[in-house]
Amino acid sequence: MSGDALPLAARSGPAAPDLASAYRLCARIAAAHGRTYFLATRLLSPDRRPGVHALYAFARVVDDLVDHPTEDPRSPTEQVDELADQLWATLDTGVVPTGHPVHAPVLAATADTVTTYAIDRAHLEVFLDSMRMDIPGAPGYRAVYPTMDALRDYMRGSAAAIGLQVLPILGTVGPVRDAEPAAALLGEAFQLTNFLRDVGEDLDRGRIYLPADCLAAFGVDADHLRSCHRARTVDAPLTRALAHLIALNRDQYRRAAPGIDLLTPRVRPGIRTAAVLYAGILDEIERGGYQIFTRRATVPNRRRIAVAATTFAAARLRR
Repeated sequence: MSGDALPLAARSGPAAPDLASAYRLCARIAAAHGRTYFLATRLLSPDRRPGVHALYAFARVVDDLVDHPTEDPRSPTEQVDELADQLWATLDTGVVPTGHPVHAPVLAATADTVTTYAIDRAHLEVFLDSMRMDIPGAPGYRAVYPTMDALRDYMRGSAAAIGLQVLPILGTVGPVRDAEPAAALLGEAFQLTNFLRDVGEDLDRGRIYLPADCLAAFGVDADHLRSCHRARTVDAPLTRALAHLIALNRDQYRRAAPGIDLLTPRVRPGIRTAAVLYAGILDEIERGGYQIFTRRATVPNRRRIAVAATTFAAARLRR
């Protein structure tokens, strides 16, 4: 074996020493970057948490390659392509390339998770395709989305695919395919909430993830949105557009909710908690007067803890 490769220590989960370290790193990445997500995973059984953390960490690494340029002279597209090639090679050979001190353990944990839970590689491929859509100059690059259908095409990889990746880890009470539509829809609901919360950050990156036709219905276009961002204010037309999109987003959560009952009982409290807390971001946007350019809507810690405790207690009563 060459000196620049790391053996995938076992196929039996995070118990092996190298994998244990890799999974711990993934958990730290999840804790640092996804507070609501990480809290929800704490309600999962301990054996299910590492795989969810690994998938989150992999998505985070890809996102950072796209959005946070480094001193690497290669383009983000080249870096994402290399990471993808390394993942496929790890899955095919059981050997993890160690060219990057952070990527190698994340790749090890991700490959082990994909193998252990027989996760369809297509869900990872479509995720990577959507990430490439965010890179200027890459094939398929898009900075704006004319319709909700066009945005859903992007979210099919950036969000729905994440729900489908996680589903085999969570487990279902019936055929997995029966739970897939709701899992995909819940992933899209989470993503749209992020888009509504992070309009300013996305504009700073030259992107608009709010459908142009939905904005236009209320007299808002891209220039109007950028003007509000520069002035750090939200006027009446934009407020009405945001209220409309929040209503659409809440409907996504409503339609996805029955799918939680298709999951194994032990994981339902964690997923319900995630759904309630993410939807709570919409409440905070409204509570803040839709001022998305001056404050980042977050659910207070006391609310997070209360929701988690209530959801878990309700689940115990139903047993």
